[in-house]
Amino acid sequence: MSDILLQVDGLEAGYDDVQVLWGISLKVERGAMTTLLGANGAGKTTTLRGVIGSLRPRAGRVMFAGEDVTQLSAHAKAARGLVLVPEGRQLFSDMTVEENLEMGAYSPRARQHFKSQLEKVFSLFPRLEERRRQKAGTFSGGEQQMLAIARGLMSVPEILIIDELSLGLAPVVVQQLVETLKALKAAGVTILLVEQNLHLALALCDYAYVIAEGRPFLEGPCREVAAKPEIRQAYLGL
Repeated sequence: MSDILLQVDGLEAGYDDVQVLWGISLKVERGAMTTLLGANGAGKTTTLRGVIGSLRPRAGRVMFAGEDVTQLSAHAKAARGLVLVPEGRQLFSDMTVEENLEMGAYSPRARQHFKSQLEKVFSLFPRLEERRRQKAGTFSGGEQQMLAIARGLMSVPEILIIDELSLGLAPVVVQQLVETLKALKAAGVTILLVEQNLHLALALCDYAYVIAEGRPFLEGPCREVAAKPEIRQAYLGL
């Protein structure tokens, strides 16, 4: 039997009087790399907010490691290992690399593993170690994305959720980050990748969920999803 780490059932959510999500469901297997795809405005980030607890769902359920965590705060979920690398990176730009990484290790669980996680992060991203006393705000977009992923890893994630990995980055930088994600997966880290870059996500991940206009559109192994003509409809309206 497969080991489902994260399960979302019938998630409905929105902002004030505007409903954005209608019945979003997905599963993430432990050790797998799963992707949530959709065009701009499809509801991907709202789905993540409902999952991690920064937005209270109107209906549906979020199960994590066999426990119903639907009503838990984002803080409580992160402390359990449900960790988000947010869109736009959201680093503390006036803090150094090292200080940003310390902010990632705020929970008691993460503080226990601070030293070993720091070693892992610096071996994954040697450039961060070289610049550990440099302020995050002086970094390029690619370096900031590396630091955002590294900060997420300092939380000792059971699952690392990455919102828009490639947004605004040069192709050569994206390729470096792709290699990093492959290394994390090989090390057993479970990843949920939310992406607008269809080709990147389908080439990298094991299983895909596609949403369109806040509703489930299709799902399946990435190789099968990539071959479906409907994917062009969801993305391009063709």
